[in-house]
Amino acid sequence: MMEHGNLAADTTTAALGRLSDDIFARAAALKEAGAPFVLATVVWSQRPSSARPGAKGIITPDGALFGWVGGSCAQPTVVRQALETLTTGQPRILRLSPDGGGASGRPEVVAAPLTCHSGGALEVFLEPFLPPLQLFVIGESPVADALVRLGHVMGYRVIAVRPEGADTAPPEATLVLDHLNLDHVLAPGPAVAIVATMGVYDEDAVERALRAGVGFVGLVASHRRFAVMRDTLRAGGVPEELLARVKAPAGLDIAATAPEEIAVSILAEVIARRGTLAPAAAPAPTPVLADAASPQPAEAVDPVCGMTVEIATARHTYDYQGTRYYFCCPACRRKFAADPAQFLGQ
Repeated sequence: MMEHGNLAADTTTAALGRLSDDIFARAAALKEAGAPFVLATVVWSQRPSSARPGAKGIITPDGALFGWVGGSCAQPTVVRQALETLTTGQPRILRLSPDGGGASGRPEVVAAPLTCHSGGALEVFLEPFLPPLQLFVIGESPVADALVRLGHVMGYRVIAVRPEGADTAPPEATLVLDHLNLDHVLAPGPAVAIVATMGVYDEDAVERALRAGVGFVGLVASHRRFAVMRDTLRAGGVPEELLARVKAPAGLDIAATAPEEIAVSILAEVIARRGTLAPAAAPAPTPVLADAASPQPAEAVDPVCGMTVEIATARHTYDYQGTRYYFCCPACRRKFAADPAQFLGQ
């Protein structure tokens, strides 16, 4: 006869297995859609923390969490740190403990306090998944051909833009356009455009890429050539902040001469700039009762237990005398609502 403890353990394991399956299915769907997200996995825990090693969750750029990586004490910090990894593109281990320590000598670990009275500790591995970089290669030239081929090898989403020769694009291109209208194919996420038209329609190509919202535009042309182009584009109404996104000549100075070498130098510069091209995390919503004219804090202190609460993701709030208060859990909110003056020193 099976003991009750074993039955409970088997039931919990089965439930966690189903949740993991759901999380992996959601992760696959997000990747297929080219949407950024963070996979959070608990890699270590110390009782009485409610999360166990292997527990998983998915965090999206709007701060939504699907899955389970700990209770209300842990989740706001996990979400905040996850959004930072979307900005940097670098994974990290988050260690949560009552004293906020335990990361000494471990540069890959970010430590934060876990201020719940129940105690416990846990470590969560935060792994960002970003959509592939969109590489617009504009022009019909040997350098453009080399960029398409090398960009494909690097796993980028390569869009060959060839208004004067779409049928000449290398087969490695993900998509081929026969026009300069990039707006309808520019997906969310980091994007780069390299203009290698060799002076044929480079002003139009640069302007269309900038106005479409591409974050970085590399121009295969000399400084002198771009100086003339910049004056023309400025006179045509292109704002200075957009013109600042253009680099000419494109690529790092590695004494490249052959088309393939020039393409390598350009992609090396793209890699060097990749950290600044990552999509930014969604901004935190403004608290309803806050003064919009003043800077908004990211955190608040639970007036009952003293825990730090992430304002953007707080689920338990209470409005009292024109001020909104934030709580780590329903119990703290109920205590406060019963007698606010007790906790405000009134």
